[in-house]
Amino acid sequence: MCRALLYLGEPVPLDTLLHQPDSALVRQSYMPKMLHMMNLAGFGLRAWDRASRDPGEPWRYGSTELPIFDRNLESLSRKVEASAVLAHVRGVSYSTTADVTPANVHPFQFPGMPLAMAHNGDLARFPELKPALAAHVPAAIARHVRGTTDSEWIYALVLSGLPDPARRPEGDELANALQRALAIIRRERDRLGIDSSSSVNLFACDGTQLAAVRYCFDFGRYATEDPARVHEANLHYLSLWYTLGRDYGLHGGEWRMTGDAAEANSILVASEPLTKDVASWVELPEYGLLTATVAGGRPSMAVRYLD
Repeated sequence: MCRALLYLGEPVPLDTLLHQPDSALVRQSYMPKMLHMMNLAGFGLRAWDRASRDPGEPWRYGSTELPIFDRNLESLSRKVEASAVLAHVRGVSYSTTADVTPANVHPFQFPGMPLAMAHNGDLARFPELKPALAAHVPAAIARHVRGTTDSEWIYALVLSGLPDPARRPEGDELANALQRALAIIRRERDRLGIDSSSSVNLFACDGTQLAAVRYCFDFGRYATEDPARVHEANLHYLSLWYTLGRDYGLHGGEWRMTGDAAEANSILVASEPLTKDVASWVELPEYGLLTATVAGGRPSMAVRYLD
């Protein structure tokens, strides 16, 4: 399984998210605390800098190298500050058939479309499900799919549910598109008789807003004829946490935000807490959809529950 994070708020150096904290995202690629698998299939990033030349266009980085040994990423993260970040370390099952290629590195962001998205989880029997999902994606969006992952097709479904994928979603448009995509997947799984547990934790951002989903289809249902092959995602809901505050950084020798939600100017969402002190982190409930924007220097956050 993968690890991912979202950040929205006051500009921060990328290495304060990726490298420096106790459980920074790059550290989670080889030493996750809430997962028993390493994530060794690549790293990807979108980072928006509102003070940059074109603030609507993010910094883009992607590589199939192990992020802990990626010196280009390390150098970049020390120099770049961003007010919005979507980053992802990819994990795949240990298999000779796994495709570790640049086209499969998250986040996905199709040309001319502001929304980027990453995924933690997998859809059972995806080769059977893929044609059914593709039928719900207009050709103008489907033609941009380059990789072989279920994740990219989930992203295409989300884009297909937006009134206009070429502009930033407004109001509840992003939340509704995410909910619609999950409903389509559920309906097509039912039609095909697919009822194996399938985790779908989603991370989406367009530089001005973020959304995160903690979701699993048919949780706990898996084939029992070979218990050794049961994936841990079938035994536990994949984790997803968030924290609000201000002045994210090193304070008194500990990485954390200061203040509380009432004083917050930033929000950080991650597969697992990045900091040693987890007292300020809140676990997103199962089947929860979190959305957040920042206006007037203050984050506005909402959680809705999904079917």
